Amino acid sequence: MTAAAAGALVLSPTVLRAAKALGASTHQPPTRKPLRMQPVLIYETPTRREHTSWRSWGAIQTEADAEQEQALIRRQLAEMQAVADFPLDVLPVKRCKTVAQAKEIVTGDHDGVLLYAAGGWLDLQEQLTDPKKWNLMFVRHRSGPVYLWYEIAHNRYLRKTVDEFGQPGMDVMDVVVDNHDEVLWRLRALAGLKNTLGKKILAIGGPSGWGEGGRQAPELARRQFGMELVDVSYEELARLIEKAQADTGLVERCRQAADDYLASPDVSLETDRDFVERAFVLTEVFKHLMDAAATDAITVNHCMGTIMGMSQTTACMPLSLLNDEGYLAFCESDFVVIPSGVLLHYIAGKPVFLNDPTYPYEGTVTLAHCTAPRKLDGRTPEKVRILTHFESDYGAAPKVEMRLGQTLTNLIPDFNSRRWVGFRGTVKANPFLDICRSQIDVAIEGDTETLLREMKGFHWMTCYGDYRRETGYALKKVGIDWLDLSHRT
Repeated sequence: MTAAAAGALVLSPTVLRAAKALGASTHQPPTRKPLRMQPVLIYETPTRREHTSWRSWGAIQTEADAEQEQALIRRQLAEMQAVADFPLDVLPVKRCKTVAQAKEIVTGDHDGVLLYAAGGWLDLQEQLTDPKKWNLMFVRHRSGPVYLWYEIAHNRYLRKTVDEFGQPGMDVMDVVVDNHDEVLWRLRALAGLKNTLGKKILAIGGPSGWGEGGRQAPELARRQFGMELVDVSYEELARLIEKAQADTGLVERCRQAADDYLASPDVSLETDRDFVERAFVLTEVFKHLMDAAATDAITVNHCMGTIMGMSQTTACMPLSLLNDEGYLAFCESDFVVIPSGVLLHYIAGKPVFLNDPTYPYEGTVTLAHCTAPRKLDGRTPEKVRILTHFESDYGAAPKVEMRLGQTLTNLIPDFNSRRWVGFRGTVKANPFLDICRSQIDVAIEGDTETLLREMKGFHWMTCYGDYRRETGYALKKVGIDWLDLSHRT
């Protein structure tokens, strides 16, 4: 950068740090914070009294009973943690039968309490349930010694002996009977939500939202999900790209990376190779920006125009490459849909596909965009054709051939972020229409007419696998309603 160029613009600290590190070849890897849960066995040890009731329901009545049950819980949690496909930190099981013990436990360093409600009275339950944290209750029917709260979790704990629910921070979906698989998917949802809340996202060209209805989207993302949106101007980006393109060492590394990518038999090149090499340079610029901002998430506004002249390629392929590496990378800077992508990514532990939907009909909808990742299962790259970006007929954009018959989760956020719609679908075909390059025909599992009536917003978010339960559970924790169109199919 010349002194004149540097003086023409006051560069942000993020861009300055990125510029200083451009020559480096290593980057901070994407990370997921673990969910940290505290399991607690709640019980009592009653004393026999003559001619009156002296014990409540339940098989945990002595310290010996509690010690055996604590060991069973420890074993079952270890088995559950061993199969968890997300970062999960389960603390040692604690026993609790006094309010003083409960007060100490609830203030610990954890995201919430997993209550094993064998016995004890309501004051213990309420003391351990901090509404500012995420809490679950587990009760036994047949999976071990029967628990008192298998009888009274609903009427005493959740409803306080009246008809209306009255326990802050807990509802019927937070109570699990017998099945630790049911605990696990709830924890997966909470782990996803933990990593979504407060997420820092770099917004090249500023944060935005699609259409008239999306004007409030950045503010809603900040307010509902606590997201930190960091603006990087295009003037700053242009100077960083210019510096990168003048760095012969960086350019050579990117040329070699492009060679390695294109050498795969599953990759077909159908555009100018120079576009691909420059796409790898732009990917490096994005990584340096994320490193400098201490985040692993980025989005590009005005990606169908402004960025092309300065990068001499398109952002399509860099965003695809970043998603395959575990980063969060979105086109269009549309914060109507980006929170759903962040949440779904962290729930599923897989790349997600931001897409344009078409008009659903006869149980089918076509989804398309030019930035699809290839490692949609999180591991194996799908076959891809590297073409131009459709609307500009310029640059490098992937046409990813998605797996036929693959189950999909599809999320449809609304402009006001009040109720998201979702459904399970299946990949029917990978057509090659004159639309965005990565395109799939999706079989809708649910009623098409209901989908037509309930569609809001514009962009959708899609990923491999079925994560509807987790999505709905997480959304309720932030006050967003959820409509699952595939609930009865």
